[in-house]
This record gives sequence, C-alpha cells and structure tokens, in this order.
Amino acid sequence: MASLYNLLTKIHQKPGVYIGSPSVSSLYMFLCGYGFSRQEQGLELTAEEQEFEGFQAWVQQRFQITASVSWAKVILLHSADERAGFELFFELLAEFVNKQRPDQEIKAQLAKVGFEV
Repeated sequence: MASLYNLLTKIHQKPGVYIGSPSVSSLYMFLCGYGFSRQEQGLELTAEEQEFEGFQAWVQQRFQITASVSWAKVILLHSADERAGFELFFELLAEFVNKQRPDQEIKAQLAKVGFEV
C-alpha cells in the first residue's frame, strides 16, 4: 500500500482518478474515508498518518482560526473556489511537512514523490 503522502501526490497529479475533480472538499471527504477504512480494518497509523493528524491544528494556527471547522473549510475560506483550495492544500501540506521534518534526507524522500519542500 502506498504511503499517505505518496497517495496524496497521486491525487494531486490525477485528481479525476481518485476524487472526480480537483476540489478541496472532495479531497477532505476522500481522506475521511481513507481514515475510516484503515480504522475499520484495525490498522495502526503509520508515521505519516500520525504526522498528518497535526495538520488540522497547524492550519487553524496558520490562519488564526479558533472555531471548530475542518481544515478543508478553513482552506476554502482562503480560496477563490474549490480548485484553488485544492491547490492551496498542497502548498500548505508542503509547508507543514517542511516544518515538521527539517531533516534534509526526509525532504529529499518527499521530493522524490512529488512534494516541493
């Protein structure tokens, strides 16, 4: 099974294959289903999935949002439309990962799967 970040790279490259259209809301729902599926199968979180769990709080802090809304809603509030939100998600994800993983070796690994860090 592909890692979470590898899967996200594939979605970014070909959103129509995975979520229908480049939409931050569709991406959010896909990731909710992904998490639910892994939970139902009794699979433990991978290191990337554990790291990504912090994305919600990081987005709220980044945009100074204190309300209880999903990262997708916060991103959409700062985007012209769903497609722009989709692209902003990947920009924010790269920034998030860069802050979480300052190690250059890890950055090189992420760059191999398409993340600009």
